[in-house]
Amino acid sequence: MEHQLTVYNTLNRRKELFVPLHAPHVGMYVCGPTVYGDPHLGHARPSITFDLLFRYLKHLGYKVRYVRNITDVGHLEHDADEGEDKIAKKARLEQLEPMEVAQYYINRYHKAMDALNVLPPSIEPHASGHIIEQEELVKKIIDNGYAYLSEGSVYFDVAKYNKDHRYGKLSGRNLDDVLNTTRELDGQEEKRNPADFALWKRAQPEHIMRWPSPWSDGFPGWHCECTAMGKKYLGAHFDIHGGGMDLVFPHHECEIAQAVASQGDDMVRYWMHNNMITINGQKMGKSLGNFITLEEFFTGSNKLLAQAYTPMTCPLACGS
Repeated sequence: MEHQLTVYNTLNRRKELFVPLHAPHVGMYVCGPTVYGDPHLGHARPSITFDLLFRYLKHLGYKVRYVRNITDVGHLEHDADEGEDKIAKKARLEQLEPMEVAQYYINRYHKAMDALNVLPPSIEPHASGHIIEQEELVKKIIDNGYAYLSEGSVYFDVAKYNKDHRYGKLSGRNLDDVLNTTRELDGQEEKRNPADFALWKRAQPEHIMRWPSPWSDGFPGWHCECTAMGKKYLGAHFDIHGGGMDLVFPHHECEIAQAVASQGDDMVRYWMHNNMITINGQKMGKSLGNFITLEEFFTGSNKLLAQAYTPMTCPLACGS
């Protein structure tokens, strides 16, 4: 290639020359949306960031397979291992089938991406369509001794993994810090360690979305889908994994642990992350009430838009 590309690798915390594993082919996986609500500015930022990277890699002459997933099962409230599935909760509130909710918001997401002129990915796999692959991933982790069965659920044994490898190498955290900042939550007594995370969850009677498995009727843990689908479509080793900085821990940290625990080595070479959207100096979020959907962004109907982009007076500029 005549031109070179330098990227910031979150894993090593430095800029590195991008050298694909199998040039001219490049494999790139980016975490997509959990489809239980309207797409918002937080969805737009990684989509635009990695669309730019996708386009530039193609401009350099690479043949890029860009995989961006759809999370339509397994993502529980507060990114936890207990509670209600975000899509199932929306379905219950709206008295709809969960896949009806997922399809509605997938359509809304695609419409918004088209309006942003974002190119579609090469492959857009859905978590619910890859339950078998996720079950196979869990089986391998159990067989290698890094997971345990508890009351029909399967948990990743973080302490055991940390003895043989390093849990926290992406986020820079050590296990003691993780343990000190992980709350003991009701309903998690079946875990050996509060830092352990679910690979498979036994479904409670009221849980709508469930599949048969060797362990119980249930559903995969949220972190499993990207490891399983990344391997299926990009192989056991691929070039780039992207997403927002909010996914560095725990989601991407857990992905690394799952990959190493299942196949013995790292799956991803370059970890890349976009920063967060801030509104008036605060991270955008539903809980803060500063949430802006893309529909509001396109129409300019949200008052926060005007507040966010109105020039603020500066004491230094005023000479005070």
